[in-house]
Amino acid sequence: MNRFTTSAGLILLIVPLALAQTPAASTEGGDTAPTQDPPASFYSKNTPKDLVEFEMMTWPEVYRAIHHEGKTTALFYTGGTESRGPQNVNGGHNIMARATVKAIALKLGNALAMPVLPYTPNDASRQLTGTIGLTPDILALVLDRVSEEAIITGFKNIILMGDHGGGQPAVYQEVAKKLEDKYAALARNENRIQDVHVYYCNDVYAAAQADFDKFLVSKKLPSSKKLPSSSHAGIPDTSTMMYLQGNSGDYTRLDLLPVAVTASGTVPSGVDGDGRQSSVELGKKAFDTKVNYAVRQIKQLTAAENSRERKP
Repeated sequence: MNRFTTSAGLILLIVPLALAQTPAASTEGGDTAPTQDPPASFYSKNTPKDLVEFEMMTWPEVYRAIHHEGKTTALFYTGGTESRGPQNVNGGHNIMARATVKAIALKLGNALAMPVLPYTPNDASRQLTGTIGLTPDILALVLDRVSEEAIITGFKNIILMGDHGGGQPAVYQEVAKKLEDKYAALARNENRIQDVHVYYCNDVYAAAQADFDKFLVSKKLPSSKKLPSSSHAGIPDTSTMMYLQGNSGDYTRLDLLPVAVTASGTVPSGVDGDGRQSSVELGKKAFDTKVNYAVRQIKQLTAAENSRERKP
């Protein structure tokens, strides 16, 4: 291999890594120029009502939401791609994340649901061929980057959440603290009130899951608090996907519920626990618990800062 080829290979390796850690430069809109309201001709008469999903909006619709409708909170809810037993599709975390973050945004009223990241910390397997994952370091870089991009876009509160346990709580906490400290220092240096905040909302995952486990125990159903557990692809996950799929049947293979249990043979099932008693009713309760816990914590986090900022 000659020197040119070696150098070219190193450049191809280093440049993406450097770009991932470099603050965003001016882009199509010209970040340093004052913003201007889009002309009326940029808005469609056919815009759907109650739009809260960033990726389903046009840029003028996002602009209007941020600058004229008070939707200044960006919700980043990560998903994950992993084996979820023979009864659940591999993208279950993404399916649940998209529905959950949309519901959270609608209930908050001042937020937009950002696109769900489909990969989170996990490791692929030759046997359980449904998992594609990131490392915690890569997730941290991505969360940092998309948060900064959302701030440039005009959002004032960035909320980090996750549907998959990989990286929680450490990665999310570290990124949120790093950025919160950065914007606090920037405000101090400029002798002004801090107007940008980054938070980690953990109740949507840890607290909601813990309390739903208590509910399962109270009903004498398998939970992660006792054996056989239902911590992965068990009752909470399978039930939620049953609830979200409606009559489509796209997310679960209900004929396989009898084998939705930790395998005792030589081939693992991909289930950690017992999901055989999953139901739509339990899925709705699990889903509503996550949404309500997230909304409550996000309101608490942002209310504390808003109160502090109003003080003279």
